[in-house]
Amino acid sequence: MRDYNSLSEKQRAILRVIEEWLTQRGYPPTIRDIGNAVGISSTSVVNYNLNKLVDAGFLTRSKTVSRGIRLNTSTQSPNAELPIRVNDSINITHLPILGSIVAGEPLPILGDDLDYYDEDSLLAVPTSLIGNVDPLQVYALKVSGYSMIDAMINDGDTVILRRQETARNGEMVAVWLTEGGETTLKHFFDEGSRIRLQPANPTMQPIYVDKDKVQIQGKVLAVLRRVAN
Repeated sequence: MRDYNSLSEKQRAILRVIEEWLTQRGYPPTIRDIGNAVGISSTSVVNYNLNKLVDAGFLTRSKTVSRGIRLNTSTQSPNAELPIRVNDSINITHLPILGSIVAGEPLPILGDDLDYYDEDSLLAVPTSLIGNVDPLQVYALKVSGYSMIDAMINDGDTVILRRQETARNGEMVAVWLTEGGETTLKHFFDEGSRIRLQPANPTMQPIYVDKDKVQIQGKVLAVLRRVAN
């Protein structure tokens, strides 16, 4: 049974911070966010207290997902100082935004390191948007340019991609052009001795690249667009 009175003041403060983030933002804070909020400069100390809260039954943590903190159940402290509500965030997935991708001419952007991301740069999306795909294999990129405008992808949109190294003809993918160290978003076509990267804009020409100079980095699953007021 959870014993709120057995918690230290810092642990109670950490729970309040997590509850506030879930209530106000719909997703949990990072370790750094928690430390800043409760006055703990060491991330290891925050991590220690989080593990104590897990052991006490107040939290569940995922070691494979950034911000993978969940309050276990609805409860309340004896003196009503800490109302903890389970936020309905189970159907929300947080994806790393790995940067920008040009949908016109290629631009040096991603390199071959897709395992790095800033945990503070996460995009909250409905889990239904990525279907049954493992969230750890999905990431987001901001689009700059107009070469995919006929595919309903405009400048400023965000594309959601699944990490994969192969593609079928016609699929929209992010590709790494190894010779120039550049990344671009295009429709993929294997023409035998070369790859055609086709824009979805009749005013722009396709890019032709030797097979050994192209690395597919992801297939587009969805497009998000912010509509101005």
